Amino acid sequence: MTANTRTAPAADEDRPAPVRPAFARETWGEVAHLLLNLPTTIVGFVYTVFMVSMGGGLAVTAMGLPLLACGLIGSRALGRTERARARALLGMRVEEPTPIPGPKRSGGFFPWLWSSLKDPVGWRTSLYGLIRLPWGVLTFTITLVGLFVLWPVMPYLARAMTQLDRAMVRGLLSPVDELERRIAELESDRGVVVDTAAADLRRIERDLHDGAQARLVALAMGLGLAKEKLLEDPQAAARMVDEAHGEVKIALQELRDLARGIHPAVLTDRGLDAALSSVASRCLVPVKVDVDLAERPAEAIEGIAYFTVSELLQNVSKHARARLASVEVWRAGNRLLIRVSDDGIGGARIAAGGGTGMAGLAERLGAVDGVFVVESPEGGGTVVTAELPWRPRGV
Repeated sequence: MTANTRTAPAADEDRPAPVRPAFARETWGEVAHLLLNLPTTIVGFVYTVFMVSMGGGLAVTAMGLPLLACGLIGSRALGRTERARARALLGMRVEEPTPIPGPKRSGGFFPWLWSSLKDPVGWRTSLYGLIRLPWGVLTFTITLVGLFVLWPVMPYLARAMTQLDRAMVRGLLSPVDELERRIAELESDRGVVVDTAAADLRRIERDLHDGAQARLVALAMGLGLAKEKLLEDPQAAARMVDEAHGEVKIALQELRDLARGIHPAVLTDRGLDAALSSVASRCLVPVKVDVDLAERPAEAIEGIAYFTVSELLQNVSKHARARLASVEVWRAGNRLLIRVSDDGIGGARIAAGGGTGMAGLAERLGAVDGVFVVESPEGGGTVVTAELPWRPRGV
């Protein structure tokens, strides 16, 4: 006879035993969450107090603010753990906030330091760690006692207490709204745009210095020598002038190529159809170009589309080992769509690290709210789809 069995009068023998509330899987998850509140809140409270006291106390020194910034990043990590716990045990659907870009993407150490110190996600997570300690102690105690004393009503108690847990997670650990997420994304993208512009300026400077400028310097020296020999050796002077004439032609071609790399005249004058056809004609693989646009997009969007296709066709020439390629450009609603495909060996990837190649294109498109997708199975060719926001010309 077990401890829960009791003797009843004969008249009551056919009466069924009382049924206590069943514990569903969700209830066990809530109970586990409440029991884990105590250790997790102690960790969060101690970490937050230590981080704020150390960072704030040393704020007058060179170490204080960087230490506080690192502490806020650590708070973000604790918040990520709490969101995972809420998803696993409470069944919540809670989004992750946008990460803070590192020093490289933020534009250096001091921009990263400032963005970290004013990070609302880190500060809200720190507040979460401070205010949760009393609640963690209370819920742990009630749950532990309830499992032995208040068993019949424990599911209702667990649901009531975890409702407040859910409210705290939504209020302090979730992105406040889509606007906050978008602002953070735009701040990150601004760093990408700045880095890309700086890299383009360095490339133009390098091309001018190593190409046209060097040829013009050599041309000036050659013409100077020809001038000196003009009277004493006219034939040698004529040969030197002829060589200088050839150097002028090469320098002019290099300047045209450089100008085409900045913004080709054919794109400005005749639009994407003619400009992409010009790019396709220089590709080592036959390319079919199909541009279906009733009107031209804004200059900035048109330029990004041109350089995206140009770089993708360079990849086709260098790496794809393809026999045919195609370029399609069309408008769908408020988006400009680009598809570049080839029948080559495939295997193209967006490599980690960014800056150049596919990763650089993905970053550049992401900086203007675009999308970049690569489908490239081994041996199955490559299809790259890019989307850009459509803005009318002149806007």
